[in-house]
Amino acid sequence: MRFQLLGPLSIAHGPETVVLKPSKPTSLLAALLLHPGAVVSTGYLLHAVWDEEPPATARAALQTCVLRLRRLFEKYGISATTIEAVPGGYRMPNDIRTLDLVQFRALAEEASASADPGEELYRLREALSLWHGPPLANVASLMLRRDAVPALEQERLRVLERVCDLELVAGNCHQVLVDLYEGSSRHPVRERFTEQLIEALYRTGRQAEALAEYRTVRERLRDELGVDPGAGLRRLEMAILRAEELGPPATARPALPRPALPVAAAPAPARVAERGALPPVPGFVGRAADRTAMVARLGSTDGPGLVIVSGAPGIGKSALARQCAYEAQSAFPGGVFTIALAGPCGGRVSVDEARAQLPEPNGDGRRRLLLLDDAAGAGQVLSLLPATGDAAVLVTSRRGLAAVAATHGGSVHRLDVLGPAEAYELLAGLVGAERIAAEARSAHRLAAVCGHFPLALRIAAGRLLTRPGLTVADCAAWLAEDPPARLALAEDARLSVPEVFGRALDALAPEQRDAFLRVGSLEPEAALAAVAGESVLEQLVDAGLLEDGPPGPHPYRLHHLLRVYARWYTERRLDAVLPAPL
Repeated sequence: MRFQLLGPLSIAHGPETVVLKPSKPTSLLAALLLHPGAVVSTGYLLHAVWDEEPPATARAALQTCVLRLRRLFEKYGISATTIEAVPGGYRMPNDIRTLDLVQFRALAEEASASADPGEELYRLREALSLWHGPPLANVASLMLRRDAVPALEQERLRVLERVCDLELVAGNCHQVLVDLYEGSSRHPVRERFTEQLIEALYRTGRQAEALAEYRTVRERLRDELGVDPGAGLRRLEMAILRAEELGPPATARPALPRPALPVAAAPAPARVAERGALPPVPGFVGRAADRTAMVARLGSTDGPGLVIVSGAPGIGKSALARQCAYEAQSAFPGGVFTIALAGPCGGRVSVDEARAQLPEPNGDGRRRLLLLDDAAGAGQVLSLLPATGDAAVLVTSRRGLAAVAATHGGSVHRLDVLGPAEAYELLAGLVGAERIAAEARSAHRLAAVCGHFPLALRIAAGRLLTRPGLTVADCAAWLAEDPPARLALAEDARLSVPEVFGRALDALAPEQRDAFLRVGSLEPEAALAAVAGESVLEQLVDAGLLEDGPPGPHPYRLHHLLRVYARWYTERRLDAVLPAPL
């Protein structure tokens, strides 16, 4: 006997496989199998079977569902004790022999532990063979289909991506094309499949088809999402246009597919959120007026408890928001919750994924604070606000979010770079007051090279901390030679000026991107209207890449570090398209 989750929920009994009909007992079985060996709370099961509105008699009806499942098991010779009643809920102690999901994860772990690429590939192929269709296709539970199915599918896709990587390393470019065509067509926004497909085509001598695939995905991303392909795809396109050798395929292993399902012991569908006592932001300085006003607004019960923090990329929006949440948390006995609205690589989180992070209503009237961090735009925030209830909401975004402020009130704080004294204080707090004071003039020069951007200052501080023998003067001089390229720490893309600024640039429409790069080529006093219309300039202001200037003939200004980055980016783009000198 074997339960099968990786496809329609079914029971395999000898040569016979029985696909269960959609029903409440089927939803109950799915909820238990998704957490093999774990105690699944009664509250969680009630929501899995009846979704968001369990009836008053649901607990008694749940026991009836358990009884019906046990009778079904007896029909196929399965012990009725397979479902164990335990304090607080139920449990099914499945293993690799009785549940395909457990076997899938075990094979993935075995593959990762193998030092032999051939053995790893064999195990991963064996794991993928356990899938026989869309998971839980016959399960009626909206909650499980919303929360569990995407998590299961992500596990499968990570394994498939690794299989394709291994096939490319082994030189099996022709053999893996079928998998890659399927992966890239079914998951067009998952750029890794497209990268692998283009690489396989190019390695097999099909340069024209490789470029055609790139252009197809580029147009799809622009039409459907308004973004351009990521850096990996763009580098691959340039290599193909130059007819360069790609070198050996990458062999780095991704993280193992791990369960990303709702926590079964929760009394309701779990929401991934950071809560509880928040620590202060390390080395935080400045922004005194903004901090005072934001903490007062969040703590007040008079008027909308909504605060928006906007500004250029890397200017310290998230740090300010977290510091204010720390200072205001005593006013929120219901907890502080952080909801990430952007993924690790900078892409926007879908509305459904964001809603899944929102906490459940507490029902006890205790105030809560929600930090919606790194919103991509007003639409993303407006879709979430109705679900926040009476919680205070703190939003960070490069965008101005004028539509949010216009419809929901609250206060808006547009951040500028730090002042010279604040930038010096940040360096002193991170690196050490004595070391910075010993080279005070060089410290001010270093801050100027960093454009007084908190992100750049923290990167510079990281270099000084990891190189005790490096003087502040030498660090400033080295960074000044090529600030955009050298203001980066290899360990974390979030601490990289070219990565952070590049993501903001990638999010622009082509017309806006070209205007930003042209603006960057002008001297500060030049009339920006000469290169772009007012509507485009206003769009750049909204995107956080241009600032309102003083009233007069030049009503816009560009931060120094952004100007340096725009010129650096333009020079690199020209170098990439111009032929090398003979």
